Amino acid sequence: MSPNTPVHAFTDDALGDLDATGVAARIESGEVTAREVMEASIARAEAVQGQLNGLACTDFDRALARSNRPAAGIFAGVPTAIKDNTDSAGLPTQQGSTAFTAVPAKADSDFAKQFLSTGAISIGKTRLPEFGFSASTEYMTEEPVHNPWNPAYSSGASSGGAAALVAAGVLPIAHANDGGGSIRIPAAACGLVGLKPTRGRTIADPADKSMPIRLISQGAVTRTVRDTARWMSAAESYYRNPRLAPVRLIEGPSSTRLRVGVITDSVTVTKTDDETRKSVEATAELLASLGHHVEDAALPVGPEFIDDFSIYWGFLSFAISTGGKQMLGPDFDKSGTDNLTKGLYTLYRKNLVKTPRVLYRLRRLQQQYSAMFLKYDVVLSPALGHTTPELGYLSPAQPFEELFDKLIAYTSFTPLNNISGGPAISLPMHQTSNGLPLASHFSADLGDERTLLELAFELEEAQPWRRIQD
Repeated sequence: MSPNTPVHAFTDDALGDLDATGVAARIESGEVTAREVMEASIARAEAVQGQLNGLACTDFDRALARSNRPAAGIFAGVPTAIKDNTDSAGLPTQQGSTAFTAVPAKADSDFAKQFLSTGAISIGKTRLPEFGFSASTEYMTEEPVHNPWNPAYSSGASSGGAAALVAAGVLPIAHANDGGGSIRIPAAACGLVGLKPTRGRTIADPADKSMPIRLISQGAVTRTVRDTARWMSAAESYYRNPRLAPVRLIEGPSSTRLRVGVITDSVTVTKTDDETRKSVEATAELLASLGHHVEDAALPVGPEFIDDFSIYWGFLSFAISTGGKQMLGPDFDKSGTDNLTKGLYTLYRKNLVKTPRVLYRLRRLQQQYSAMFLKYDVVLSPALGHTTPELGYLSPAQPFEELFDKLIAYTSFTPLNNISGGPAISLPMHQTSNGLPLASHFSADLGDERTLLELAFELEEAQPWRRIQD
């Protein structure tokens, strides 16, 4: 097979080419059994794992046993997987690292319970880069996760394993989480729908609760807007934050015409590449043709945001590197971490005295972010600073300074939503000249996932996504 040939597992089996909603309906109608669906998913996983490497570990036997009597829920019997930075009972949580040896978790995490309350059944755990710090699921010496659209390219990160498996048809939906773009970046790279919910919308990761600024939002990657909308509704029925307006089930577009602000360049010194810029302009033109009011907008932050976020990124590595034995296990050895983790640790140590001022500025960003939405209902931007890179470009085996500069240029748009807490969605609106997905990114005010999902439905209907199996 040519390295440029897409790798997917879609075939005429119990899963077919259906999304999670379609699979659940097929099971409920009795057309297929949940057992047949699970057997199909496992066969697909086995068929492409050697080429994509999306699974960190498997749980096939228990998945098959559970499929005999699937739990109730909106996705009852639908195969899924949990990202390997979240506890799943009986499986290790390795965090994408070789610096320690994880023992099997005693129980599902609180969020894993929320995710699986939909009735979906996990087949195992998906790969991520070490501690989720990178934007590509690559390792110092191990095989990377490959992009199903072209295995020579990155699948994004940190939910890169989840995105690869969903895009390839192994799973209709998979768990993902986002601390700086880690739902939206792999969704963009792999041609999926990736919604980062508002901070506090879903149950928080225990480690994130202890951080000075809560970055991480839990969610899912899917192939259709309706799956993301139905997942959000089901998650909300399990737990609803009383401080946020409810999202409820959204089933289609709204007739309301929106005020859309368009941003094409980030606050970094690197300009958005031509293909990405043109794709955003094309999305803006489509929105205008649909009757939305579209105009250029300005980011609410300046270049200092990059420095502040970088120091906080380093703080996260410092926390793991110094507290790893307590958090991860007594055999944790920070010398066994990759060049990115080590480099972030050093970056923070050099800037440690700046911590109070950095936290002060970052905490103020929620107000600055929300101020954008006094004028606009949504803000359109690129998901990433340039098109998806080939594997190796963001390898953690290269010197930290070189890698870090590349990461800043690539992930220049997504972190603002994590610091501010605002929701955002990545949609696979276009494709690159070499056939890879190319996403548009939409942000809304805190608590306004509804507007994002309604607009996503409208865009999906107006310009259906390209399918990997076509």
